[in-house]
Amino acid sequence: MKRALTSEQIARLEAAAELSGTSVALLMDNAGAALAEEAECWAAPAGHFAVICGQGNNGGDGLVAARKLAEWRRRVKVEVIGGVEKLKGEPRRKLLQLQAAGISPVSIEAHPGVGRGDVVIDAVFGTGLNRPPQGAHADAIARISEWRTAGAKVISADVPSGLHTDTGQAFAPCVQADVTVSFGELKLGQVLEPGASLCGQLKQAQIGLPAPGAVQLPGPRAFVVEESDARDRVPIRSADSHKGTYGHVLVIAGSFGKTGAAALAGSAALRAGAGLASIATRPEAIGHVLSHAPELMGIPLSSEGPLGLHDLEPLQRAAEGKRAIVVGPGIPLGNSTAALLAALLSKTEIPSLVDADGLNAFDGKLEMLRQAKGPLVLTPHPGEMARLLGKSTAEVQRDRLSAVRALAVGTNAVCVLKGARTLIGRPDGTVYVNPTGNPGMATAGAGDVLSGICGGLLAQGLSPLDAAICGVYAHGLAGDLIARQTGLAGLIASDLLLGLQEVWVRWRR
Repeated sequence: MKRALTSEQIARLEAAAELSGTSVALLMDNAGAALAEEAECWAAPAGHFAVICGQGNNGGDGLVAARKLAEWRRRVKVEVIGGVEKLKGEPRRKLLQLQAAGISPVSIEAHPGVGRGDVVIDAVFGTGLNRPPQGAHADAIARISEWRTAGAKVISADVPSGLHTDTGQAFAPCVQADVTVSFGELKLGQVLEPGASLCGQLKQAQIGLPAPGAVQLPGPRAFVVEESDARDRVPIRSADSHKGTYGHVLVIAGSFGKTGAAALAGSAALRAGAGLASIATRPEAIGHVLSHAPELMGIPLSSEGPLGLHDLEPLQRAAEGKRAIVVGPGIPLGNSTAALLAALLSKTEIPSLVDADGLNAFDGKLEMLRQAKGPLVLTPHPGEMARLLGKSTAEVQRDRLSAVRALAVGTNAVCVLKGARTLIGRPDGTVYVNPTGNPGMATAGAGDVLSGICGGLLAQGLSPLDAAICGVYAHGLAGDLIARQTGLAGLIASDLLLGLQEVWVRWRR
């Protein structure tokens, strides 16, 4: 896994580098050289380079890049936002070196002929931005956007100017880069949406910073999941095995009119490798669920209407012999549904996953989830997360990282915040960012499939964290693989079951 850092953690690494004898000047030289090398790859043979620099160290990186390009006999124009007289410290020294090479900053606004074949280097703001750009800086970002529209390629230094390093949220205005060169470790804003999209292609360049493991860094940790991390968690199937070897999943799901949710979750558990899957639901829904998937088994719950405390004993009996429980997709909600689920979770040590209406049952009753006796996985989408935390959906989306940490720490559960760049939170505050998936998966039932996949992996003995990491990555990759055949607009949830088969073929060991 790759570490992803906050702006505070990056500052700590830079300070540690200086203490160990690696000067700011050397770091800036290395960063600028990496920036120039990447920019050179994107320019036409006769292309121009426009380098837009801010006043800070990010601007210093841009000044070094401009000098390198000039040394390679490329045509370069440089602008320093706010004027060169305000430059201080190492950026000031890099300016003097640039001027010694025969280049002095000018106002590129007076040179509108930047377009196709040219490259714009965005070195306006670095990792420390915490408010919207204003004045000349906002105007510079607007010009960068105009040049990109005209066909120029934009290369951003470390982060696109206007991006919040810690949340991935974009201030207005914000640069849309074609390539972002990350100096040293990845930054959280580069791997969370919309920052991930605004970065374009993300390239890492080692510039002399120490490894994160060598320095005591503040705050909780975050990682980006790589394919090998998920693949290596998939249980290896033995030749000497049978369906009981791979566990039996109890799926408490479905109601009249929502039987597809139960069928998708149960089928996904089987596609994930579970040996058996049984659906516990109201009698009137059983036949409809099983008609979707003959491989599933049905356990009729003996009454009508919403799930309530009168269903506790039947569900406890249904849970006997099971290795995982998935509860929530399409269940009928009532006044005592939360009490039922809390009681069930408090009386079983079976690993359980709560999703969809199972989470909605705990709206305003988050403390009841803390009663769970066994390992717990929660998989809310942003709306469900907002209800659980007493926030608005917009507040959750503005800082998804804080939201998933709050729920994981508050419930002592592994929490999966679904959406673009799904997040997986651990009770100790560690967060894992999942890079797979696509907009075509924004479709009814996709979350039910994820619940079933994770439940199937739990039944095979994976820990809640391993099941979440493997399940979320595989679910997104299934969507990516199947989208090649269906396109984005044509993808539906049941297609993910076919995509999952492609994942297992790809990961066969």
